[in-house]
Amino acid sequence: MILSIGRVCKKVKGKDAGKYCVVVDKAGKTVVVDGRGMKRSKSDIFHLVPMPVTIDITKNDSSETIVKKLVEAGIN
Repeated sequence: MILSIGRVCKKVKGKDAGKYCVVVDKAGKTVVVDGRGMKRSKSDIFHLVPMPVTIDITKNDSSETIVKKLVEAGIN
């Protein structure tokens, strides 16, 4: 699946539209995402555009760790 754990995505719908996030966990037609300026939450896969970047995370990583790794990858 292209939306695997660690895949960087851009939200295109919802209150966080335009923000970059990382897939933290998979749950059927939804995924759990986390990123800068957003809370860890479920998101419909149709509200995300996958980017060609992945970062090395686990689903137990904190939000601070995820934001730090996004910045290291050059994603703001």
